[in-house]
Amino acid sequence: MRHSLPIAPQFYVTAPQTCPYLPGRMERKLFTAIQGEQAEKLNDALSKQGFRRSQNVLYRPSCAECSACLSARIRVADFTPSRGQRRVLRRNADLERSVASAWATEDHYALFRRYLDSRHADGGMADMDMFEFAAMIEESPIRSRLVEYTRPPAEGERGRQLIAACLTDILDDGLSLVYSFYDPDMQRRSLGTQVILDHVDLARIAGLPYVYLGYWVPGSEKMGYKSGFDALEIFKGRVWQPIGDPASHDASLHPLSVDPIAEQVARITLPDGLVRPR
Repeated sequence: MRHSLPIAPQFYVTAPQTCPYLPGRMERKLFTAIQGEQAEKLNDALSKQGFRRSQNVLYRPSCAECSACLSARIRVADFTPSRGQRRVLRRNADLERSVASAWATEDHYALFRRYLDSRHADGGMADMDMFEFAAMIEESPIRSRLVEYTRPPAEGERGRQLIAACLTDILDDGLSLVYSFYDPDMQRRSLGTQVILDHVDLARIAGLPYVYLGYWVPGSEKMGYKSGFDALEIFKGRVWQPIGDPASHDASLHPLSVDPIAEQVARITLPDGLVRPR
């Protein structure tokens, strides 16, 4: 009987597009598909190497002359909320969290649309319809959950009201916030911060050491809030390290800041059971 080893995933590079984080720059991504029996192992392994998931694709920034985007995660055991974050927790003490299967509803989409129209009207998801939204939520080859947050009903309302949600991946070493969205009219609640703080609590309950936040980009107003969380690590120089002083990280362009694509791929560590093609 002949046995064949699973072949390693193939990696590709996107065409350059306008960077959504830093003005005047172009972004490019290194990506691979995740599918089949090895999907969860591959997602776990590459998440530890700065990759993020979007539906059935894992990607990492690989811009020609820029290495500003840095994957960020919180060390759960060492995390202590700041005074401002403790105020956020108190303001949201009336919220209830529920964890459900990753299944999209019309209520989810309505909240998502309000969030996009208010916060990211010119972003890459601005034209996403209900079917595309459902695909983003439901088409996951790995363990994912939709974490929902509801508030008590106001006068004249029936039942608790959905005001925030987060598509969350369950990794072997943590929780990864794939995409969160919330009511843009409830600014006083700081719902984006609340979702992260609650995921730290969820990870602690589950005994998972990290909460993965996506990319932190020095110099980007849109992504700068992540540096305000305690016990934050960034993936830089192919290793996870404490962020230290956020101002010490440079977002300037440099032609030698990014390794050639072939070198980047060669340095990716694959999970056991996958072999590189010869």
